[in-house]
Amino acid sequence: MNQPITVRHPLTVALPKVAPAVATSTVLILGRIWNANGAEHSVGNAALMVVLATGAAAAGACASVGRSGDGVLAGTCFAASGGLALAGVAGYADGLSLPLLLWALATAVAYGLAARYWRTDRRDTLAHERRMSEKREDHGHVERIEALRSRTQIEVAREGAAYATALAEAMTARAMLPGFDPAQLTRAGLPELPTAHTASKED
Repeated sequence: MNQPITVRHPLTVALPKVAPAVATSTVLILGRIWNANGAEHSVGNAALMVVLATGAAAAGACASVGRSGDGVLAGTCFAASGGLALAGVAGYADGLSLPLLLWALATAVAYGLAARYWRTDRRDTLAHERRMSEKREDHGHVERIEALRSRTQIEVAREGAAYATALAEAMTARAMLPGFDPAQLTRAGLPELPTAHTASKED
C-alpha cells in the first residue's frame, strides 16, 4: 500500500518548542512598557493585577477539582494567573532584576508543563504509527497472498488451455493419417471421435 509522504514545514515543527519562551517574553515586554507608561509604584494597578491573578488561579483550582476536572482548562487558567502575576511585577517594580527572575522562573515552569504534554503527544503519535504500520503489514500480506493465488489460477488455466489445444491438434493430425480406424479407439475404451458421416446424420 502506498502511503502519501507529508513533510512538515520547519516553522511548524519549531513553533511549539519556542512558544513558552515567546509567551513569557511577550508578557515581560508588555509589563515593562506598562511600567514606562505610569504603572511603576501604582498601588491601584498592582492591586488590579493581584486580583486578576488570584481570580485566574482560583478558576484553575475549580477546573481541576473532581474526577471530571478539565486539565486543559485548569492549565490555561494557571498559565493566565502566572502571566498576570509576571505582568504585575514587571509593571510595578523599579528595576529589571525581579521581573527577569520571575520571567526565568515562569519560562522554566512553562517548559516543564509543556514537556509533559509533548511526551504524552509523542507517545500517542508513536502508538498510532505502530498501529498503522501493523495494518499496512496485514493488508500487504493479504494483497501478496491474493496476487500469488491469482497468478497460480492464471497459470493453471493457461496450461489447461494449452493442453486442450495440443490434444485437439494431435487427435486431428492422427485422424488424418492413412489407415486410421476410429473403431479401434472405441474398442480400446477411448471415446469415439466424430466423423463427417455421423455429423451429417446428426444434422
